[in-house]
Amino acid sequence: MRANRLAQANAASGMAVNDDCKLKFLELKAKRTYRFVIFKIDEKQKEVVVEKVGEPSSSYEDFAASLPTDECRYAIYDFDFVTEENLQKSKIFFIAWSPDSSRVRSKMLYASSKDRFKRELDGIQVELQATDPTEMGLDVFRSRAN
Repeated sequence: MRANRLAQANAASGMAVNDDCKLKFLELKAKRTYRFVIFKIDEKQKEVVVEKVGEPSSSYEDFAASLPTDECRYAIYDFDFVTEENLQKSKIFFIAWSPDSSRVRSKMLYASSKDRFKRELDGIQVELQATDPTEMGLDVFRSRAN
């Protein structure tokens, strides 16, 4: 059983990244075409794919509601904020969403594929690991953005 788990984890780290993932990320980063992008691992295709995009007018609540309560996901969120100097800024957050209620195999798959996936997305400024909504609330975004 243990050897089988190790084999699965090693196989997972070789997860491919669909080109659409990079394209949507670049559109968010350069053109601000989206507020957020949510990615999932397609276990049959053995690759990370785009699951959902949020329009620029989407709210943080729209983003949070798009993450499943019992399945892991990766997400990119373009967070706008105002600095203490009253300057409008934005930071690109990478969120590794791994709810406590998700399957152990899924958590292992997402954890072992995360670094490889992140390397494909050049321009991430802040990373968050969240197992429940409180770990990625707006207050957390604000404190990590400054």
